[in-house]
Amino acid sequence: MNPLPKHIAIIMDGNGRWAQNLNLPRIDGHKKGIDAVEEITMAARDLGVCYLTLYAFSDENWDRPAEEVVALMDLLVKFLKLKKQKLINNGIRFQTIGDNDRLPKYVQEAIAEEEEATRQCDKMTLIVALSYGARTEICRAVEKIIKQGLKEISPEIFSSFLDTYGIPDPDLLIRTSGELRVSNFLLWQIAYSEFYFLDMLWPDFGKSDLMKAIEDYKKRERRFGKTGEQL
Repeated sequence: MNPLPKHIAIIMDGNGRWAQNLNLPRIDGHKKGIDAVEEITMAARDLGVCYLTLYAFSDENWDRPAEEVVALMDLLVKFLKLKKQKLINNGIRFQTIGDNDRLPKYVQEAIAEEEEATRQCDKMTLIVALSYGARTEICRAVEKIIKQGLKEISPEIFSSFLDTYGIPDPDLLIRTSGELRVSNFLLWQIAYSEFYFLDMLWPDFGKSDLMKAIEDYKKRERRFGKTGEQL
């Protein structure tokens, strides 16, 4: 059996549909989704997961109605302010990946404050993907490589220019809501990740569901190109 995944990445999908199913405004689904974020973050920390990456806001999400985008940004800032001490008390370091320059200045400031406040935390790292798209991340990495004038590139060198430099690739990728795609998320990093899809909408995803995903992961044979006999 595989050991506990060191790094779990989650595509948190279904907040809007969860709200619509209950005839509620979409923002109520996002608020409920924030509750799920807190529960899963603490559950992952308690289980011994070292890194948890959550896909919170994609490049494509900028095309949503302006009022929804503003509400999402406000929810993020509120979460960071309210949960800062809880993250510190539980040794959880906060980081973001993505194009932060596109975020409103007040969001950038809240992120910087949270990252600085939790910098010394070492029990788990919570990585939130904001204004993130894997294709643009790869383009940014190529631009950095060109500026440095590098002529020879290896996978290891290329990885060092990505947003996730210093973070191990995800062992397990979870997606809620029944969609069977990765939606431009960590395309380089999930080359050997195990995928786990489920029909449940994100606000309904809880600790027991995370544990089921981990148990499923543990039963899989990860060969990384080798035969089963070589393992």
